Amino acid sequence: MARLSSALTNLETCKEGFIDQGVTDYVMPLLSDDLLVAIVLVRAYIPDIVVALDGSGNCKTINDAIAVASKRHGNGRYVIHVKAGILGGGFIARGITFRNTAGPQNHQAVAFRSCSDLSVYYQCSFEGYQDTLYVHSQRQVYTECNIYGTVDMMFGNAVVVFQNCNIFAQNTPTHTNTLTAQGRTSSHQNTGISIRNCRVTAAFDLKKVHNNSVRTYLGRPWKKYSRTVFMKTFLDNLIDPSGWMPWRGNFALKTLYYGEYMNTGPGSSIGKRVKWPGYHVMSTSDASKFTVGNFIHGEAWIPAEVPFTSTL
Repeated sequence: MARLSSALTNLETCKEGFIDQGVTDYVMPLLSDDLLVAIVLVRAYIPDIVVALDGSGNCKTINDAIAVASKRHGNGRYVIHVKAGILGGGFIARGITFRNTAGPQNHQAVAFRSCSDLSVYYQCSFEGYQDTLYVHSQRQVYTECNIYGTVDMMFGNAVVVFQNCNIFAQNTPTHTNTLTAQGRTSSHQNTGISIRNCRVTAAFDLKKVHNNSVRTYLGRPWKKYSRTVFMKTFLDNLIDPSGWMPWRGNFALKTLYYGEYMNTGPGSSIGKRVKWPGYHVMSTSDASKFTVGNFIHGEAWIPAEVPFTSTL
């Protein structure tokens, strides 16, 4: 199911690429779930280092490439090109900071994008402003990580769990923060964002101004069947009492699934939450569907050295 969901997500990303390139409307209907379209848009660049298992590059593993990159001089862009191929099963990053320094004035600027199946991020930091962390597709887990951002901080259509993470909302000139923008496009996809036992607080730059000057929401529906849950998470007083923000008018308010379960903190009160058909105060039975054990079946693939809780 995860692979089929990822295929639909890749198709949607392809459509968005066409729109960004100004492709005319008559082409768009050709891109449907029933038609396989293979289009590669290549932007010319010269990589600093090439990873290839067959020895045709500079390194055979990504770890080797990162080791070389860490010894570079200066702070300029450093491009690592990984040639197509299976380098190994799964992926784990530990103790790495992924930072985008574009700043809020440059709007959308992804710090890290993951399309890797069975990928684990442990004690990492993801730092940016708008669209910091693109959880594009496949099965992913983030444990003991720090995430900084403003608008649509965590977005995409992966099957993903954030556990024991710190989520920091930053000051923004738009005066509006949204922590998530989940991109589920079909009710048949098993995708969604599950945030469990995390902490949502203001970053230092937001603390310097009055929290009320910036409205911070748990999420908004990027796509029609957007699905996001917050469970047993500390929500500080920066969270707007309504909790969630619409994308545009009434779009997706009946088809989305947004849930909260046993959250704590001054921003966790559900008394003034949105009254949308798709918003749920979850039962224990509902919440158990979004755990590491049930949502991403993490017990089968998360390495033993990474601590996690498979249940609520």
